[in-house]
Amino acid sequence: MACILSIESSAQISSVAVSVDGKLLWNKENTHLFSHSSVLGVDTVEAIRFLNSNGYRLDAVAVSEGPGSYTGLRIGISLAKGLCFGFDVPLIAIPTLKIMATHFAGSSSYLCPMIDARRMEVYSALYDGNLKEISPACATIINNDSFKDIPDQREIIFFGTGINKSKSFISSPHAIFADSIYPVASKMINEAEKAFSEKKFENIAYFEPCYLKEFQAIKPKNKVLPL
Repeated sequence: MACILSIESSAQISSVAVSVDGKLLWNKENTHLFSHSSVLGVDTVEAIRFLNSNGYRLDAVAVSEGPGSYTGLRIGISLAKGLCFGFDVPLIAIPTLKIMATHFAGSSSYLCPMIDARRMEVYSALYDGNLKEISPACATIINNDSFKDIPDQREIIFFGTGINKSKSFISSPHAIFADSIYPVASKMINEAEKAFSEKKFENIAYFEPCYLKEFQAIKPKNKVLPL
């Protein structure tokens, strides 16, 4: 059992949560889209103040490891590493797609979280209702053959920011699409507690986000006059 601070910054919103012995005690979700650089640190300080004012000692920091927004992941993981160094506590990494799947933990359905990876590509994975990984996280180009290898003996729930571009290509009669599902820190608690009890910690100095594909810079559309 432990006191864990969880950080999620892979998607459009950022969030911070504090749990003790697997129970959520404090939670902050910031709905200002892509404002991680300005609000995540402030929210984390607020979480630390909550810990101090209630006499809790931080035992570990958990962070969403990706895939997701390149910039968001770098901000969140850098912050998590700094906290681990400063408080001398271990770092726990939770796969982002698994965080999303916890929204439906205990379901009898297959769970397919999907993150929009731009153009006609998504990051996806497949879990059963017990969050056991059936297919690992991967970057998939959406076409008529996408997701045909998913077993269709039972209901399959597709969810996340990637479902809008995928709906017209998924023909399974067992497919269900769930809207407004995104990764948040409050959904990291059970996996973080489990990792802590099993001492599944990351190397703080060398841990890097799970990007799944290389970063590609986008050239600005506005022309810039040479100096």
